Amino acid sequence: MLTRFFKPEVAVANHAESGETLKSFITGLRLDKILSQIQPGDYLFIQFGHNDMKENWPQTYVQPFTTHKAYLKVFIAEARRRGAIPVLVTPMQRHNFDGAKVRNTLNDFPESVRETAAEEEVPLIDLTKMSIDFYEALGPEKSWLAFSGGRDATHHSAYGAYELAKCIVEGIRSNNLALAKFIVDDYQPFDPAHPDSPEAFDVPASPGRSNVPRRGN
Repeated sequence: MLTRFFKPEVAVANHAESGETLKSFITGLRLDKILSQIQPGDYLFIQFGHNDMKENWPQTYVQPFTTHKAYLKVFIAEARRRGAIPVLVTPMQRHNFDGAKVRNTLNDFPESVRETAAEEEVPLIDLTKMSIDFYEALGPEKSWLAFSGGRDATHHSAYGAYELAKCIVEGIRSNNLALAKFIVDDYQPFDPAHPDSPEAFDVPASPGRSNVPRRGN
């Protein structure tokens, strides 16, 4: 959905894959693929956590504040070495409510990302906080409309993905990244605490492009 909010001069290459972690992204050579193609001035958005935290996956588990930070810093250093701009993104929360409030299911991983961003002086987009604001604005039941398959508490519907993409755009704007000058002219500032209505959800096409996301190489 992120491509909806950028002019045609910007290509978004989505290298995400189900089940990946910081470690497996390196051992599976996915990071190598990115580094072989990334150019000076490109942006590398780094968002992990959901799978890294699984202690029952000992081959890829990392601990917040120690190994988690160390692996994040590898991504940051390798991007910078090639003249690219790393951006850290905290993971969005899952659908897990305690009354009207979202229950934290990510342990200390979001805070570990925040600390790493501060230590490395990397732009930070706090998608954890924005996703909580988004889900709580809809409430425990209505917020299921932002998730895929009815009761999938992790993966998102088209509507949920669209709203979270807006959160990323807001993070780009608030960090004053040069990338912001390529945001589409019809973009309206977004507050995740006041999301679009899921019942009225539609994705208008950007000027000069269709709604089909383009993948870069």
